[in-house]
Amino acid sequence: MTTMNARATGAGLLTTAALVLLGTFPAEAAAGALPPAPTPEQAASAPGTLDTLSRFFARDGAVARSAAAPRVEGGSVPVRILSPEFVAGKAGAPVARVEFRASRAVSSDGQKASLWTVKQAGGWQVVNIATGDDEIRYAEMGGDGLVFREPQIDAWYVQKGAKVLPLDEDAVRAVGRNGTSLDAYRDRVVRAYGDKLPGSAYAKKGAAGGYGPGATSPVAAPAPAPVPASGEPAVTVASATAGVGAVLALALISTAAIRRRRTPNPT
Repeated sequence: MTTMNARATGAGLLTTAALVLLGTFPAEAAAGALPPAPTPEQAASAPGTLDTLSRFFARDGAVARSAAAPRVEGGSVPVRILSPEFVAGKAGAPVARVEFRASRAVSSDGQKASLWTVKQAGGWQVVNIATGDDEIRYAEMGGDGLVFREPQIDAWYVQKGAKVLPLDEDAVRAVGRNGTSLDAYRDRVVRAYGDKLPGSAYAKKGAAGGYGPGATSPVAAPAPAPVPASGEPAVTVASATAGVGAVLALALISTAAIRRRRTPNPT
């Protein structure tokens, strides 16, 4: 099984283990002063989230933290990932399942980021920030279809009835520019991943970032990120395999830590 061919951008995916907002908020947030918000939109636009976004957008010196002025645009969208039940051939299983919701954040200099929120006890919480706005952009491109991601090859698709259509170049390479039938797509993913589902020998070995113990359990709150001597939490880049858990439920092969920058290939 080949690993996801991600290209380094110097920014990449910031995961729960390194950037869960409990760790990158000010100290009072880490102590629990800021409870989960009741909606994804409120979690994404909370003052602590915006403060973390200011540091995120300023991390490479592209804009001063004081001038980043991050804002959240529009509502959140559900993000669907290829379903293990679909790969396993379970009758009636949908092709993908919702793993988290994403909101688009924009800085004063035009940088974009995706805020991932999951439902915790009492409300929604931001657990991850990723460069770019793939999740929202592909949802917009898919219109009224069911948009989903096949994380093993970083491919985005839209299901429209019995048809699976590509939304980016990785998906075009997988199913062709004109797409394929839902049945043919199932055949493809069964061949590719059918022996790597939860409970398989592959998963038990933890090979190539496959399912580990508890991988199908809800996202757990990780330990706070390290706090440097200045007392201000660090914003760091880490491996995507470190945190999101259920968010990357079908990450059967290594999920590299880098979000690629690219222009989508609309169909």
